[in-house]
Amino acid sequence: MQYNVIGLMSGSSLDGLDIAFVHLEETAGRWAFEILESACIPYAADWKQKLSGATGLSAKDYLLLHSEYGDWLGHTVNEFMEENKLAYQVQLISSHGHTTFHSPDRHMTAQIGNGAAIAAITGIRTITDLRSVDIALGGQGAPIVPIGEKLLLPEYEFFLNIGGIANLSAAGDRFIGFDVCPANRILNLLASETKKGYDENGALAASGSIDGVLLQKLNSLNYYKQSYPKSLSNEFGINEIYPLIKDANISRHDALATYVEHITMQIARSLNSLKETLPATKNLRLLITGGGAHNRFLVERLSAEVSLTGFECIVPSDNLVDFKEALIIALMGVLRWREDINVLHTVTGASKDSINGAVWSV
Repeated sequence: MQYNVIGLMSGSSLDGLDIAFVHLEETAGRWAFEILESACIPYAADWKQKLSGATGLSAKDYLLLHSEYGDWLGHTVNEFMEENKLAYQVQLISSHGHTTFHSPDRHMTAQIGNGAAIAAITGIRTITDLRSVDIALGGQGAPIVPIGEKLLLPEYEFFLNIGGIANLSAAGDRFIGFDVCPANRILNLLASETKKGYDENGALAASGSIDGVLLQKLNSLNYYKQSYPKSLSNEFGINEIYPLIKDANISRHDALATYVEHITMQIARSLNSLKETLPATKNLRLLITGGGAHNRFLVERLSAEVSLTGFECIVPSDNLVDFKEALIIALMGVLRWREDINVLHTVTGASKDSINGAVWSV
């Protein structure tokens, strides 16, 4: 079976909307993929403000934003299809939406971006809400991308995505994974007042010095003591980590250097934990994707740290680095359409594997 699908992903780093038009093919249980067209649509300042402030809105204003963002997604997809001459080629749209609330301990997660609006504006069947069934089954609702890693990237055994939040997953007899720590969301906040608004190649962090007191405080946060499955909300980074950094009253360069070291240490510690869980593995290649894969200093620090325990860091082509999550969201939509499992309970801690997604047809 062959499928031509658009996947939409908006991450917690608020860099923009990732759009990928992908070709997926399944033959006797084996999947192949090709990213045919892709784009990252940067969020304008007003959209960054709206999305970052969504959790503070009244119920009515929140639902109005949910609809407004769905309208914007629909029109943005239409523009993408027109620009790439995709009329009548797209069978399905799968949209992750933008995560606002995430409280799995209370059986709740929310991603805004009205699927009905996307379907109505594009005229294409749309799938949204890709986490809720897993949450209802007692899972974390995250990470959800391991299903795509399992089906599309079987040559790797360890996966790291460095987005707004860094998350790890590992293959074996069963897939396991979890959110490690906030990443680009904090790094971008620290570099927000620079000309580019981010630390290109990690150059600012590379010029700074590590603040040992702050690093110890960061590494001592309770989340890092929890066993997996576990997941993070955006509030953890904004409400717990960022204030610690600001209270340290150190230079931007030193803050970036210290936080890069924190990310490196937490990923290395988590990788070693996964390695112990999968003692028989000989494939210690770590596939690194997400915006943080472009942070040369972070990748160099991480490579040096994890090589001590035998891991090799692999950064693939820019297309896969930047659009792996949109690709997998597209796959999850196809799996939902087929009524196949698209979230793995061994990763999320749910009582069983599940089929997630609401279908909107016009």
